[in-house]
Amino acid sequence: MTNHISGGNTVKSNRIKTVQVYKRDKWNMLNVEINGKTLILREISEEWGEECHTFLSRPAMMHWAEERFSPERFKGTEEERRQILENFRNI
Repeated sequence: MTNHISGGNTVKSNRIKTVQVYKRDKWNMLNVEINGKTLILREISEEWGEECHTFLSRPAMMHWAEERFSPERFKGTEEERRQILENFRNI
């Protein structure tokens, strides 16, 4: 079975903008909600459930993303990892 990661989709709702960083299936995805200066990252996995992280700046979020998706920790392909980090950079 090949894991396909999609992402980069944006949904706007009033003042909150939601960006889908990646989605493998309905149980494994990561979204970022942009509410003014606040970035709320929601990571949903079948292993851990939902984890929520709040960042007050994009550099803080990118620091987290680069650590979370480091080559040593990421279980997918290098191409998938690069695409996820690119999706973060585009937020």
